[in-house]
Amino acid sequence: MNDGRPLGARALAEGLGTGLLVCAVVGSGIQAERLSPGEVGLQLLENSTATALALVALILCFGSVSGAHFNPAVTLAERLTSHIDTRTAGVYAAAQVLGGCAGTIAANIMFELSAIEPSSHDRMEPALLFAEVIATFGLLTVIFGVVRSHHPGAVSIAVAAYIGAAYWFTSSTSFANPAVTIARTLTDSFAGTAPASAPGFVAAQLIGALLAVGGARLLFPQLERAPAPDSLPSLEEALDARP
Repeated sequence: MNDGRPLGARALAEGLGTGLLVCAVVGSGIQAERLSPGEVGLQLLENSTATALALVALILCFGSVSGAHFNPAVTLAERLTSHIDTRTAGVYAAAQVLGGCAGTIAANIMFELSAIEPSSHDRMEPALLFAEVIATFGLLTVIFGVVRSHHPGAVSIAVAAYIGAAYWFTSSTSFANPAVTIARTLTDSFAGTAPASAPGFVAAQLIGALLAVGGARLLFPQLERAPAPDSLPSLEEALDARP
């Protein structure tokens, strides 16, 4: 859906939002390593808490502008449910990836690291790839379910709560986002992932998104004022409906 805002403005919102999200993910990971050396569990708690809090703020900030996808998997789902066209989806995805990479670079610089420092954290185990399918499926299912509920304004809390929890219940720590995955290859810190691991993660995330779209068509009944038969209310519409 488009409420009249130029595509450039919506793409800017997606780029800024994704960049700030990745900056929070990477920056809090670096900070956690420095504040809690050797305490991996505590580092994960610090990292997941900062990420969840940033997600709430960023979705509330940019949701009424672009829908606050911040994630090519979410954008793909919106395209498959006919709420954005192919051109918009492509522009959003490009903005998300570029914004995410800029967010990693900004975090690295803030902590006096090299601007681009390819990660050495290999994450190619089959269990981690399976975890990314589950993480992304769960994220999209939560979004679809909350958007189609009578409380769409709760999307920001629901998404942040799910991601914060999925840091802990998935073996991959729930990237669940191709743009974030690509951006995290640029830092050799707590939140980093090796470039060679990224293609497998992205493929797993897209599989999870496709499964979620299929599942949503079966799980969630149509809302009264839905835009078209068999389609989902868009994220932008839901977030614009907040009181």
